[in-house]
Amino acid sequence: MTIKLDAMNRRQIIAATGATVLTAGLGCLTPASAAEVTVRQGYQTNIWGMPTYYLMKSGYLEKRGLKTEDFAVPSGNLTMQQMVARQVDMGTYAGPSLLIGHDKGGLVAIAVIETVGKTGALVARKDTGITKAADLKGKKIANQTGSSIGNIFLDQVLPANGLKKGEFQEVRMNVNDMIAAMAAKTVDAMINIEPYNAIAEADGLGTIVVNLEKYDKVPVFMAATPDFVQKNPDAIVNYLKAWLDAKKDFKENPKKVADVIYSFFASKGYKMSKDTFATAMSRVVVDPGFPHDLAPYMQHHAEVLLKAKKISKIPDMKTVLRPEFMDKAKTGA
Repeated sequence: MTIKLDAMNRRQIIAATGATVLTAGLGCLTPASAAEVTVRQGYQTNIWGMPTYYLMKSGYLEKRGLKTEDFAVPSGNLTMQQMVARQVDMGTYAGPSLLIGHDKGGLVAIAVIETVGKTGALVARKDTGITKAADLKGKKIANQTGSSIGNIFLDQVLPANGLKKGEFQEVRMNVNDMIAAMAAKTVDAMINIEPYNAIAEADGLGTIVVNLEKYDKVPVFMAATPDFVQKNPDAIVNYLKAWLDAKKDFKENPKKVADVIYSFFASKGYKMSKDTFATAMSRVVVDPGFPHDLAPYMQHHAEVLLKAKKISKIPDMKTVLRPEFMDKAKTGA
């Protein structure tokens, strides 16, 4: 998925992060089962969270007999923190946040929803003339500390591109505040994701210096709390069946999907062309499932996080990655 936006002021950017609560009704489970299970669904208001937003609006959860209470935040690591605190049952984020959430609160992955390596980038202010990461020595870089993108860039991508920790000033802020900071020239660059990178490009404010695609395809997991998994295994299977229903729309009816997601950003004050929006959407590959070859990938991230002292130990990946629910959803068991 790809997004380009024509113009956006500070107030519009802040408005785009407003938390939203959506409530889905009952569906085709037995009345007792439907009445007993409510999914507290977290999602981020950046492009990573838009597949989940589409699921919420699609009606497929209702058809599967599920109720939802939905909680919007600027980025997935905040959803992870809510889940560790048991305020939310499910949410999407990348591998590093999942591993931190597992370490702090036993969170587990029940699906891979999308891959988003093209969406994460280091973007420099265009007026600085910066064209490579090493040019940012001594400069100010905005970063949402604790996010998966932030961790991957700081621990892996920037060092690989000639910029080490301590050689630049990290300015901590939410991703939705970074465009305003760039416009105000209080930072020289930002580590950010869509749609904010596309906004910066479209407005002539920023230039992408390096993105994640070369280093990490970044699978985005749907995670769940261990409490919810233990109490509601059948509901999880039905939830994932709804995702497989939505998957067909992403593959077979992309215009329908794009219209729903475009309406979300438009409702939050974004002014964008449909062409720009299409560009941003194209940087996300939505394919709900659960590849069975992710343990080495997660092992690598765990080793990086352990070295950085962000987790206490490397977990058994069989306790982190739980593909059996998606397997049941696909077979109809």
